[in-house]
This record gives sequence, C-alpha cells and structure tokens, in this order.
Amino acid sequence: MAVNVELKTRVRDLDLVRANAAAIAAGPPRIIGQRDTFFVVPRGRLKVRAFADGSGELIAYERADERGPRQSTYTRVECADAAALCDALARVLVVRGVVLKRRELFMAGRARIHLDVVESLGSFVELEVVLAEGDSLERGHREARDLLKALGIPEDALVPDAYIDLLERRP
Repeated sequence: MAVNVELKTRVRDLDLVRANAAAIAAGPPRIIGQRDTFFVVPRGRLKVRAFADGSGELIAYERADERGPRQSTYTRVECADAAALCDALARVLVVRGVVLKRRELFMAGRARIHLDVVESLGSFVELEVVLAEGDSLERGHREARDLLKALGIPEDALVPDAYIDLLERRP
C-alpha cells in the first residue's frame, strides 16, 4: 500500500498555474486523457482508470474528505484491458459514476502536479507528494503547502471532495 499527501483546488486561471508549474517542474508535462469509473464500495473508493490506448489501472484508496493536505493510502494494479475490467466489476458492483478529464502531469521532485480539466466541473489542480516509507506526514503536508504557494494558488481555493463527489452534488 502506497501513501501520499494530496490536496485539490479549483483554479480560475489554468494558464497562470501552468506557467508556474513549468517553472518548478523537472521537465515538460505529460498529457493524459482519463476515464475514471467509480464503483459503490463499503469503505473508501474504488475506480478503474482507463487510458486512450485501452489500458488502465484499478485504484482502491482511502482519504479523509477535508480541506488542505491530507493523507491518502492507495493500491494501484495495472491492467491491459480497462473496459473488460469495468464490465467484470459492474457485474457484481454498482457503478457509482464516471469522471472524464484531461490531465497535464508535471513532476517536481517527488511531487506530482496535476492540472485537470474535468468534464462538467471545470479546472482543478491536484497535488500529490509521494511519501517514502518512514517519511513523516508533517513533512509531506509542508511540501504540499509550499507547492501550493509556488503555484500561486490561495488556500481558500482548496476543495475537500473527490471529483465523483462534486459531480454527484451538481445541480
């Protein structure tokens, strides 16, 4: 099981954040189209993430829904056929919903900076500071807050929810 510290924010000016991310990143971003199919589960969240080439990954994760940096524990399993995996899971689990997004992934040290345009929701930034075994949660929180400042994003833009939760509450 892997652990990271993450936070999510809404952004109005994705171009400004992109320029700030490019200034601190190790290289150019990778553009990724993602289709996340969420399933109803008794604890945490379970999704199949599908990529444009048909491959994907099963991701099970638990994370508190709170503003600010928070710990996320997760397990990722790669799969060659995301559609087949979704079909198999849908036979025994209820599909909660689907999130479609275009993601720009920048790497800055051990942090992943995601610039997301989410269908029906708008623009967001998701930061993930990947913790190594024995790393303190506090250090990860500090790194996430420092990245937020470097990107020029105010803390009042923080969002506690997953994209699927935001979609479900949409009017």
